[in-house]
Parts: sequence; structure tokens; C-alpha cells
Amino acid sequence: MTMQSDFLFALTNPRTEKALKLEVESMGLGWRLSYQRKGFVTFKGEEPFTLDSLQAEIACARRLCLSLGKAASHAEAKDLLGEIKVLHQARYQDRGMRGVPLEADKNHPHPDELVGTIVKLGEEEFWTGIHRHQKHLSRDPAGDAGLVMPETSPSRAWLKLEEAIRFFGLQFSEKDIAVELGAAPGGVVLALLNRGVSVIGVDPANLDDVVMKQAIPKRSQAPQDQAWFYHCRKPAALVSKKELGRGVTWFLSDMNQSPEVILKECARFCQMAPTIRGALMTLKLTDPTQVAEKEAWFATLREMEFSKIRLQLLRPHHRELALLAQR
Repeated sequence: MTMQSDFLFALTNPRTEKALKLEVESMGLGWRLSYQRKGFVTFKGEEPFTLDSLQAEIACARRLCLSLGKAASHAEAKDLLGEIKVLHQARYQDRGMRGVPLEADKNHPHPDELVGTIVKLGEEEFWTGIHRHQKHLSRDPAGDAGLVMPETSPSRAWLKLEEAIRFFGLQFSEKDIAVELGAAPGGVVLALLNRGVSVIGVDPANLDDVVMKQAIPKRSQAPQDQAWFYHCRKPAALVSKKELGRGVTWFLSDMNQSPEVILKECARFCQMAPTIRGALMTLKLTDPTQVAEKEAWFATLREMEFSKIRLQLLRPHHRELALLAQR
């Protein structure tokens, strides 16, 4: 199916529109801003867009679609899709761009399948878009898994990790050992323990009792038959190779530090634990212009011999970015 349009639209998190526009500009794509609402940005190109235009990896876009136009009702918007079978819906709700939950398995797309997206921005404002699903794209409407954080979680970090696992299609096993920097109060630790993954949490602050009940007093006392948690009560910069022990396979960070500091610590931990095969980091953008530095971040990760790198805005991250690197 060959389709063209003078416009495409991106779904993003509210207050991240500026970062999205700066990222597009820094990539030299020649896209010009056309229309903007909270969580919704349209672009016009120098030439008509095609489905291939959507292959540009825009980190600040939770979903990128070839725009088929604006409609005054859901029925009119759906008519623009013709015979496309997979339909996703999104709307601005509760101060965020939310995907409408899927009603049936038939709305889970397969690789190379065309997906239609209808975005409701008002009672009489609907936008229709289309994209071709690929393995590296979210299968959920608006890139929003609709996860609900359990009451037992001590922080929203649980939601960040679970959303990243689903979006990126990550696989953890009971043989994995993860080290997390900035672990307090323990949201990520809880999510990993519930998945059977052992965790070394690095943070001088206290962690919630819900994770401390699985804590071991020393790294050397880690059991072999169950998931465990070791609290390393130190700043990340003071952690030694001995405290990591053997077998660490994942590096995670949710520290409130600059991307440069986090990547520096990632490199140091990878040297202390050469068995690390994956890294997942939350990058907090204090200034939206920082997203233009992503190629420098990628270059640093390639120097660590990471070959698969993804940078992505996720729904729970607000103005933060999830940076994934795998060997």
C-alpha cells in the first residue's frame, strides 16, 4: 500500500512538545511545525511524506503517524482509514495523552501490518493517522500500555520500569542480577523482585519495608534458590567491584543527575562488571534542548560496546527519556 500526505503527526507527553520540535530540528529532517495541541504536534515536509518517512527514530514521539486529515466526528475519522483492520484510539485525558484500552486481540498489530490511529482532541476534533508496525514500535495505542501501579509500590519508578519492559519488549530471567543506581525508595527494586530478578540497590537513603524484607545483610550471602536484594548504602561513585560481586547482567539508573554523569557511571560499572549485557537509564531533561545531544550519548554507549541503542519518551516519564542499550 503506497500512501502520501503533506503532513504527519506525533503523539508526545504534554510539556514535551518543545523538546520534540528541537529534536526534529537537530536531526535536519526538514520538517516544519504546522499545528500543535497538548501532546499532539503536526509537521509539514519539503516533500510529501510516505510510510517510509516514519522510520525516523524520534525519541520524543510516543507514536508517529502519516496524517490522513482532520474530522468532526469519530465516524468521519474512521472512514478515512478505509479497509485498514487494526484501529487504535487515543485522546487527551487527565492532563496527558492516553491510549484507549484495546478491546480485542485483533487490535494487536503484527510486524508490517498497517495500523490506523484516531486521536480525539475535542468533541468535534478528531485526527486520523496511519503507520506500519515494526518490532521496535509499541503495540499499544498511543504507545501507552495503560499500566496501573500496585498499591504496594513505594514509588512511580515501578511504573517507569514496567512501561519500558513492555515498550521495548525486554526479557528478564531468574538468572539475572541487576544493579540500580538511585534505588530509593524501591519502586524498580520491587518490580524486578516480583519478576524473580535479584537486585543490588545503590543509594545512601533508606528503602521501603516492602523491599527490605527480602534484603540480605551482605552481598556474599546471596542465596542461590530465590531472588534477593542487597542494599548498598553508598553514593554510586563510591561503589566498588567487590560490592557488585559476580554475575551482574543489567545496569539501571534513575538518579537525579545529568546524562553525562549517568553515562560516566554506566561506563565505570561496566568495567567493574563485564558481564553486564543491558543498560536502562532514565535521563532527566532539565532543559529541552538537551535532547539535541542524543548522538553524543549514543557515541558514548558505542564506546562501551553496546550495539543496540534506543532513546524513547514513555508515558510515565513526563519530561524524562528512557535510554536503553544492549550488547
